[in-house]
Order: sequence, then structure tokens, then C-alpha cells
Amino acid sequence: MAATTYERLKLHITTEKFYVEACDDGVDDVLIIDRVSTEVTLSVKKDIPPSAVTRPIFGILGTIHLVAGNYLIVITKKIKIGEFFNHVIWKATDFDILSYKKTMLHLTDIQLQDNKTFLAMINHVLSVDGFYFSTTYDLTHTLQRLSNTSPEFQEMSLLERADQRFVWNCHLLRELSAQPEVHRFALPVIHGFITMHSCSINGKYFDWILISRRSCFRAGVRYYVRGIDSEGHAANFVETEQIVHYNGSKASFVQTRGSIPVFWSQRPNLKYKPRPQINKVANHMDGFQRHFDSQLIIYGKQVIINLVNQKGSEKPLEQAFATMVSSLGNGMIRYIAFDFHKECKNMRWDRLSILLDRVAEMQDELSYFLVDSTGKVVTNQEGVFRSNCMDCLDRTNVIQSLLARRSLQAQLQRLGVLHVGQKLEEQDEFEKIYKNAWADNANACAKQYAGTGALKTDFTRTGKRTQLGLVKDGWNSLIRYYKNNFSDGFRQDAIDLFLGNYSVDELESHSPLSVARDLKFLAEDSTPLTCRDCWRQPCVSEGKVQAYTSEILRYQFQIPQCSGYRHALPIIMVVAFSMCIICLLMAGDTWTETLAYVLFWGVASVGTFFIILYNGKDFVDAPRLVQKEKID
Repeated sequence: MAATTYERLKLHITTEKFYVEACDDGVDDVLIIDRVSTEVTLSVKKDIPPSAVTRPIFGILGTIHLVAGNYLIVITKKIKIGEFFNHVIWKATDFDILSYKKTMLHLTDIQLQDNKTFLAMINHVLSVDGFYFSTTYDLTHTLQRLSNTSPEFQEMSLLERADQRFVWNCHLLRELSAQPEVHRFALPVIHGFITMHSCSINGKYFDWILISRRSCFRAGVRYYVRGIDSEGHAANFVETEQIVHYNGSKASFVQTRGSIPVFWSQRPNLKYKPRPQINKVANHMDGFQRHFDSQLIIYGKQVIINLVNQKGSEKPLEQAFATMVSSLGNGMIRYIAFDFHKECKNMRWDRLSILLDRVAEMQDELSYFLVDSTGKVVTNQEGVFRSNCMDCLDRTNVIQSLLARRSLQAQLQRLGVLHVGQKLEEQDEFEKIYKNAWADNANACAKQYAGTGALKTDFTRTGKRTQLGLVKDGWNSLIRYYKNNFSDGFRQDAIDLFLGNYSVDELESHSPLSVARDLKFLAEDSTPLTCRDCWRQPCVSEGKVQAYTSEILRYQFQIPQCSGYRHALPIIMVVAFSMCIICLLMAGDTWTETLAYVLFWGVASVGTFFIILYNGKDFVDAPRLVQKEKID
């Protein structure tokens, strides 16, 4: 059996050290972190000084280095998601970020400001719902992978054996991972979605579980992370596993989603839907082959379901994807293009059955994983469906839920839960659970990538497309537009900092958070901060996620009261438009005079608007910490 991590912990704080005490029965271990030298050692409980300030914690997320020095991040609140196979699954809901330093007097004003911004970034990532862990079960692997491991693998610690793609605090745990003797204090955490339900059909009770694991490779936000990187890692890659547990038998069905695996981008530029751009000089086949080589090794056969539009701005991406698959010439990979919007226009979502019928034989060939109550593997899943749309969110989740239902139908019939001829859709009570769970999964993945809940969840929840659903989708689309243009640079920087894609160097002569002056900005004083920087300040005590969340909402929806640079053109546009309205309401002595004023200010406001739109990329909130790929 794998070594578990400690479940019950206490944190003892002194001015010189952090003491993390393991409180599990029969355990005497204490992890000591020196706040001066940053050294990590293992000791015993008698070494804890009685003068230490004590508090309970539920896990160590890790440590991170910022401008002020090192910080310890711990889990302070958790909620129980459920149990399966006698293992408890938890969601981390609150965290504390504790500074090693006792004072910030060693920092300059600029360093202090940068440190607050970096703390705000860490707090933002921690405020995004979806961090799950177990102290006894490996959440990073599917049932099938876990069943095909060696005895040596089973004896490894949870940190050592974890799939690095899905350990979101891997970078934060780097100091603990270097010392095997302290691995029981190191808690691997995944990000995504987990739900568990005890269900009954025909008087037979079974557990139904849905797990989505988001990859931390090429992680980011909707418009700033698209396509693949040079290593073949796809943006917004998610592994979703559906599990059934009945009378000791366990079955699972795994699917994946990920961005179209070529080098492309879709930078925000104030337009509602920026045009995707495919890199004209990149070696697409190299990255494409790297991506699918790893997918074939991990999952086996690949059935690609590409749901993007086959006309308009999305058409070149569909063509590029199809060309890559054809050029690869691998019989293990099949490609299916299904124009979701065209086939289902006018709310004809019943036409999704066309796609299901088309892939039915392939799904039967891929099968699913099943192990009986004795531990004998009955069937293995021979491959996966790899679904994608543009964002790999809304359309993708709809199709995945339908494929998962078809697999579940076969599994429950084989396990004897469903009678021959019974349809899962006819089981009203379970159908409600099933549809809501998949809709919740869609919302979780969408919020983590795009910043809002998913679209098209009315179909996932009810099986019908409704007018109310269209209105909700419209509202979510507007919120996405705002966030993608005016706050996603900060969100991308936060993820890059959290995952270790950017490391803080307090000795840097030039802070990456500062922005060079531009003629489109109106200087009000010499403060080396922009208004966008001010939006990023949490204005709260360090480590308090809930307080920070309320502050960032306030800064997103009102003009910050600061003395930095402000965009000159937006101010001119607002003033000109206001003057145009005033001239209409307060007519001059003659109609020609009024018309002249209205035309002047109208032309000024419209002209300024088009100048802003033309230079849209200069007005969006762009990442600053990591230089993203340039697209020619």
C-alpha cells in the first residue's frame, strides 16, 4: 500500500521557525522550517517550544519565493466531497500565506508594491474554486493506470507516484520533494472538478463519481493560452474520468479535451471575437507529433472529435487539424469533424444523435475499464475520445456528457444494475443527478479557463435548449468579454507565478510589473505605476483570500482612485460623447450652431472610438511576467 500523507496537522509558529506537527495516531514527526535559513528538517514533538503560537491546518500546499522572501502556504479550511473505495476526498476552501520574514523594512517602496502585487496573484489563484486532495488516495491517476502498476509503485509516497501533469502545487512542493523523509508532509493537490453521488436504480445502490483533472502544463486563460507549446502540451487539457462502484466491482470511462494541437493564437483586441491566427513559420508537425506521441503512450488509440465551425474564422483551424492527422498517417488516430453550430442551428440539438451514431462503433471498440470484486481486470479501455471546440469548454462538455452516458449505459447493464432493454434516460431520478453533475463540471472548467460559467448548460441539465438558456449564455458571454479584455493579463500572470513558469528575482533592476510609457497614456504624475497596476492591489492583509476576492471585484467594476497614468483616448471619447449629449439637450441660439457643436463632438467621440478599436491590443490587460509566443 502506498505511503499516505499526514491527515491531521498543527502549525506552531515562533519568530525563528515554523513547526508542522503530525497529529495522526502513533506518530511523533515534526517538520521544522527555519524562517531565516529556509532549511527544512525532520524532528520530534519534544522539540516544539511551548511558547509557539499553535493553530490547526489541513495540509501544506508548499512554499514560494517572492520579493520579500519565502512564504509558506497552508490549507486552513476543507470540506468533505465524499468517499469511494474507503478513501475520503476533500476540497480545500481556504488558505493562509505566511511570510518567513518578520518585517518588510528591508524593502524599498517599489519592492513593497511589487510584493503586494505578487501576493495578490497567489491569492487570486487560490480563490479560484476547484482544489481537491486526499491523504490516502492518488487522485492524479485513473483507475486503469492504478491497476496496471508495479508493487514498487504502490509503495511510493503520493508525491513520488503522482502524475506530474495534474499536480498543481508541484512547483510549490519542490523543496519538500527533494527530501524523501518528509514526503508524508507533502500533499499533492489537483485542480478541476470532483463530484460523488450514491445512486439507486431498480433498488440497486451504486456510487457514481465524476473527476476532471486540469493539466498544469500550458495552463492559463482563454485568449492568452491557445494551441500547443514546443513540448506538445495542449492548452486547457483536461482528463475527465467517470467511475461506477457497485458490489465491489469498479468501472471507469476516460475522455480528454484539449486545444487544437497546432501553433495558433487568438489575442484579445477589444473585438468581441478576435480572429484566430495560425503561426506561419512554426514546425506544426513537430509539436503535433509530440502531442499525440504522448497521448498514444498514456491513453492508447485516439478518436478526435473536432467541433469547431467549418466556415468563417474557425475554418482554417479545422483544416489545419485535419491536414496534420492525415500527414501523420497513424492508424491509431481517427479524425471526425462535426460542425456543432451548423448541425444544431435553430435549437435542433436532437441532431447530436448524428454524431453519436457515427462514433458508436468506435466507442464500442475503445470499450471501458472494468475490474470485478476480486480485483480481476475484466476489460481495459483501449483508447479515448479527444474532444475539442475553440475553448474546449461548452460544445466539448455537451458531447463528452453524451458519450459518457452511452458508456455508463453499457457498464450498468454489464454489472446487472440495468435490466436488458432499460434505458438510462428513463431513470428520472438518476438522470437529474447525472445531468446536473455534468453541467457543474462544465461550469467549473469554464470558470477556471474563461472566467465565467459554461454556456449551453441548459441542454446539459434538462436535455433541451431553452430561450432562458440563450439569455443566460448571452450574459455569460458579455462577462467573458469584459474579463478576457480587462483582467486576463493579471489572471495569466497569477497562474504563471503559481506554477513556477515565472520565478521572482528581487535583484532584478527592472520590475516586470512596470510598463513603459506610451503616447496613448496621459501622464498625471511620475508614479511608475499604471491604473491597471492599481487594480491589481489587494488592499487586504496578506493571505486572506475571501477579503481579497471582494476587493478585486470592486476594482474590476469601478474606476480606481489613484494617481497613475490613465488612458488618454478613453477619457477623450467619454468627454466628447458627454459633450455631444449636452449639446443636444441644451440647444444653442440657432439650429445651425447646435448642429455644428453636435457634429464636432460626435465626430470626436466616434473617431476616438475607432482609434481605440484599431489599437485594441494596446488597451487590453496583457500578461507581463512571461513572454507569450508571438504569432506572425
